[in-house]
Amino acid sequence: MNVSYKKIIAMVDEQLDLVELVEEHPCPSGSEWMIYQYSRTSPNIISAWRDGNKHHYVFKLGKGDLELVPSLSAAGIESISLKDEDVEITYAGLAGAGVGVGLRKEAENVISTQILEKGGGSKLGKGVLITPKMEKITVGIDDTDTKEEGATWVLANEVGQLIQQKGMGYYLDHTITQLFPGNPNKTQNCVSIALTFAIYPKYKYEIGKEIKKILKEKTLSNKTSIAIYFGITPSKSMRLYTLNAKREMVSIEDAKMVAMRNNIDIMEVTGDGGIIGAVAALGLSENHDMASKLPEDIVYKH
Repeated sequence: MNVSYKKIIAMVDEQLDLVELVEEHPCPSGSEWMIYQYSRTSPNIISAWRDGNKHHYVFKLGKGDLELVPSLSAAGIESISLKDEDVEITYAGLAGAGVGVGLRKEAENVISTQILEKGGGSKLGKGVLITPKMEKITVGIDDTDTKEEGATWVLANEVGQLIQQKGMGYYLDHTITQLFPGNPNKTQNCVSIALTFAIYPKYKYEIGKEIKKILKEKTLSNKTSIAIYFGITPSKSMRLYTLNAKREMVSIEDAKMVAMRNNIDIMEVTGDGGIIGAVAALGLSENHDMASKLPEDIVYKH
């Protein structure tokens, strides 16, 4: 029986010394235990969440000593470091939690693993996994349809799959963001799309050109635009802009100001009408629940 992890991806932001690690777990909800234990045990974890059978961790690069205690702090990640163009991740755990590196060695995108201590039973397990350094890129897309035909979310999904097929990286996520329903310029439901990718560094500045090329061939609108964000997590100003775009009409100038503050690349594909929605798609790309809601249904935490 195969219980290997399916895929492991490490996306690095060297400017902020951050790494987002995405692991596709072999069990549908088994990753919930991993999220809980790793977050309790690993001092370098900043945030962690589960998305289906994928677990995401955002780490500060470096080493953090683990104090392993059965049941209470049973497993964690001791360190994440860069070595040339690769990422080295050191895992440790007690009993069954210590055999994880062995289960990861067959995962897609893993270069190699090394078992330092075997683990299992009541023993400590420890090992190192090496994976290619990748970068996280989020692309906002808007205005590809008309009142007569088309659907932006469908075309965006096709774009994501085509980018992965071209070998530029992995298509990780597709977020639908509900924007201001009273917008008189909407085609129907007034949503925009964010696509999240893990991209190999050599394609970092090629992905925008490739997406623009695909959309130019397939869009039905003369207002299609995209916005490209290079970073692990959307900034506060990006989130605030998206929330404003849910509540009221915002301008292209507002969108361009947010883009300039956050080093977001804006590309007009067939026109500038989609710029507002493309930039707005980025701010809540990590918050699927809030992204999908109408403004009156969002509960704000103080």
